[in-house]
Amino acid sequence: MNLPGTLLEEGWYWAAWVVWVPVFVRCIRKAPWASLKDFGRLHLWLGLIVILSLLWSMKAGVKPGLSLHLLGAMVMTLSCGVHLAFLGLCGVLAAITLNGDAEWFAFALNALLTAGVGVGASHLIFRLVDRVLPKHFFVYIFANGFFGSALAVMVVGLAASLFLAIAGAYGLEYLISEYLPYFLLLGFSEAWLSGMVMTLLVVYFPHWVATFDDTRYLANK
Repeated sequence: MNLPGTLLEEGWYWAAWVVWVPVFVRCIRKAPWASLKDFGRLHLWLGLIVILSLLWSMKAGVKPGLSLHLLGAMVMTLSCGVHLAFLGLCGVLAAITLNGDAEWFAFALNALLTAGVGVGASHLIFRLVDRVLPKHFFVYIFANGFFGSALAVMVVGLAASLFLAIAGAYGLEYLISEYLPYFLLLGFSEAWLSGMVMTLLVVYFPHWVATFDDTRYLANK
């Protein structure tokens, strides 16, 4: 999911910068920075950035642009909210780019495909679960933390595959047979890791989790 800066025509990269910059600025303006005055939430946000930077550095792939790594978008979104989650994942991408695992010219494109699609899908899944399913502790954990995390990373894989096919980097048939299926396995790993992290957070530090409310998910249940 980390595209190199020479895989596509330059126009795709510049177009990504045109889209990413206003999204990034909007997230900076809309982010609930006041919530980070709680040192617990601040440490959680920064800690997730550090941990995910390490996880994103551990990737597998056989061809340029066809790499796989754990995402953590659902954990970030549930814990910090949409805007801080997007900024946090952009920070993760910046860290691995500084480390030489990605290229700065492709930063905006990679940020949109991973942070943008990942956080957007995670938020939509959370909203759908919150609207359709009962407000219950176990629903929150399993529907969002486990199954939602797996679905979010699969959506990112689908979006990346479709984009690479449209951009002409690889054929759609090749991506469907040799790249996209691995996101099913990645989704399984993502589900277990994210689900366990969210379980620990809502059990021991529920006040740190932006989308969790004791009165909604625990009271009178």
